[in-house]
Amino acid sequence: MAQDPFWLGDERIEPGTRRQLEVPVAKLYTHTPLHIPVEVVHGRQPGPVLLICGAIHGDELNGVEIVRRLLKLPVLSRLRGTLIAVPVVNIFGFVQQSRYLPDRRDLNRCFPGSEGGSLGSRIAALLREEMVDRATHIIDLHTGAIHRTNLPQIRSQLRKNPETQAMAEAFGVPVILNAELREGSLREYAQSRGVPVLTYEAGEALRFDEWAIAPGVRGIRRVMRLIGMLPAEGRRRSPPAAEVANGSSWARAPIDGILRPRVRLGARVAKNEILGVVADPFGNDEAPVVANADGIVIGMSNLPLVNEGEALFHVARYQEIDDVESALESFQSRYETPGNFADRT
Repeated sequence: MAQDPFWLGDERIEPGTRRQLEVPVAKLYTHTPLHIPVEVVHGRQPGPVLLICGAIHGDELNGVEIVRRLLKLPVLSRLRGTLIAVPVVNIFGFVQQSRYLPDRRDLNRCFPGSEGGSLGSRIAALLREEMVDRATHIIDLHTGAIHRTNLPQIRSQLRKNPETQAMAEAFGVPVILNAELREGSLREYAQSRGVPVLTYEAGEALRFDEWAIAPGVRGIRRVMRLIGMLPAEGRRRSPPAAEVANGSSWARAPIDGILRPRVRLGARVAKNEILGVVADPFGNDEAPVVANADGIVIGMSNLPLVNEGEALFHVARYQEIDDVESALESFQSRYETPGNFADRT
């Protein structure tokens, strides 16, 4: 069956072609227009419409590189359906190297948006109308915040949509976090429409982390094969089954001071284990940072200077921690990572 042309705004993309577009979004104070860059790859045959977007938070750069590499893959010439690739959603934050919009709003708390609202609300409405509402599947690419890094992980609400869970398992990263929806997020809006959506979290803001980028590209390819957009590959080894975390919590700084971590990203930790020590510059006043549950460290602060109450170590809780360790070791054997994820320091 032949594929119909795909329309994005006033642009018509014919089957078997690809187009790079600039979607006008708003203007600077100087009246200079800004545009969201979009590439549409429209296959010859009908199939799903997959939206992949990066930098909804403007300082989260790993997703930008993941999209770039994805668009260079020769296998896209055999695509079924339509790929909508948006490397930079929050163009304002991207230019300013900031997570936020100029008015300090978080774009990922502005959905579904409004054409007559704030800047964030108007951008969210544009993205929703032109892309999100056209998609049958979505992968949203993120990193940790500035001075925080995340172990490669998928976050999604799994139990309400079997297709979402299948996509999460196919992605092939060692950690899946069954995360609740956040009001105003792209994921909340898409899921309210019954669209399966994954959030991929990996690495740190304002950095290119190769150990986060490469598995992101590979994971998207796996999902595209799962949903029938790309042809199945031969006898490629399947990734180890990821374990779904039951929940997660942050271990916080007990006092103001300078943090000396004792564990690395991906470490297995036990309840009440000391994850690090916070001390004043002389070491006269010291206090331990303690794990409040058994689990795996899936995120941590990279900045030694901390204030009391600041989130320092993100620990995911599992029923079968041994299985998670095995998946992490297999993952590390395939990707160059910062230290051994499964080791203690």
